[in-house]
Amino acid sequence: MDPCPFVRLIVESLALKLPSATRPAGSGVHPSTTPCYAKLKIKNFPSQTALLPLITSSSAAAASTPPESSTSAPGFHLDPDALRTLSCKPVVALKISVFTGRMGRTCGVTSGKLLGSLQVTVNLGHAQTRPCVYQSGWMKLGGGGGSGGDTVARLHVMVRSEPDPRYVFQFGGEPECSPVVFQIQGNIRQPVFSCKFSADRSNRSRSLPSDFNMSSNRGWMRTLSVYDLSGSAVAAASMTTPFVPSPGSDRVSRSNPGAWLILRPNGVSISSWKPWGRLEAWRERGPVDGLGYKFELVANTGLTSGIPIAQGTMSVKKGGRFCIDDTSSKDCALFRGFVMGSSVEGEGKVSKPVVEVGVVHVTCMADAALFVALSAAVDLSMDACRMFSSKLRKEFSSDEHESSSFS
Repeated sequence: MDPCPFVRLIVESLALKLPSATRPAGSGVHPSTTPCYAKLKIKNFPSQTALLPLITSSSAAAASTPPESSTSAPGFHLDPDALRTLSCKPVVALKISVFTGRMGRTCGVTSGKLLGSLQVTVNLGHAQTRPCVYQSGWMKLGGGGGSGGDTVARLHVMVRSEPDPRYVFQFGGEPECSPVVFQIQGNIRQPVFSCKFSADRSNRSRSLPSDFNMSSNRGWMRTLSVYDLSGSAVAAASMTTPFVPSPGSDRVSRSNPGAWLILRPNGVSISSWKPWGRLEAWRERGPVDGLGYKFELVANTGLTSGIPIAQGTMSVKKGGRFCIDDTSSKDCALFRGFVMGSSVEGEGKVSKPVVEVGVVHVTCMADAALFVALSAAVDLSMDACRMFSSKLRKEFSSDEHESSSFS
């Protein structure tokens, strides 16, 4: 398998040193008690936001090492399309604007008060082949570095890039339709896996609530199996806890989530599997209608304990991106760098997930298949967590379809 070129632009070691004369940002808001924040922007990319810790030591600006309390920003992922666009003009400008006061917007106007901004020049000419550092140290807001004493606000920042090649896969259809999975490299689409989505009418892991509508079939155990080109099963996503409504509700709640096990062959026999990870999903309450999720690696001690790797919420209406990345999640402690990312469409939309997997985390096709199975489980959870007052898609709810397709 040949990977696709990706470059990761990393913005880290962020810290702010304010001059002693800085005034409060507003009534009841002062930089010493309210975090300052930075907005990072590259043309044609969504902006990033990061909180900025304040450095109060008078000698901090002269230090050559990053402040101990520094933070990192999400950074930018440059995919092959972006790299092709930038290939004719590899020098780009990263603009960093620093604000004091509250984050967010009020009546369409930024709530924070702009303290200053600066730019870092980024030359991507060799970024695909080797790590590069573009800035490391203190910079004066409103201009470049230089002396200014304690009367000038300064930002400590490190901007660097590193090659981040990834394998890219895409489902040829919706996961519940048993599609082929292609590996993508430029304009080449090569089939590498096949999937089979099936349901077991008789196997349930727990009792369903008395008011559960059996005609919805959501209590059945479902499995998506992933096969290599030789027809050997290399990974699976198996529903171990059905997606059922909480008592008196029409939603899958956080206190009673549905769950999938991501399985890999244990090498003993064709029918023997070993748990690798566990995904829980539910429908969030609150002002934002979202799909909540938590993924953990299964520990050797059994299914009752696991190691949290990723958790979050994505919009039910717009969909989002499921991601395992140690630089954007404090929960990911066993992996280094980008691990995987998968696109998820919103509720009711046609979904053909695109899966990216970091090259360093794939030693064989079976490793990649695990992440493909995980992405399918996340995608299927979007449908499984629909309100129970809503009608399910025919792939999930039709007795006739299931009898003919999954027998």
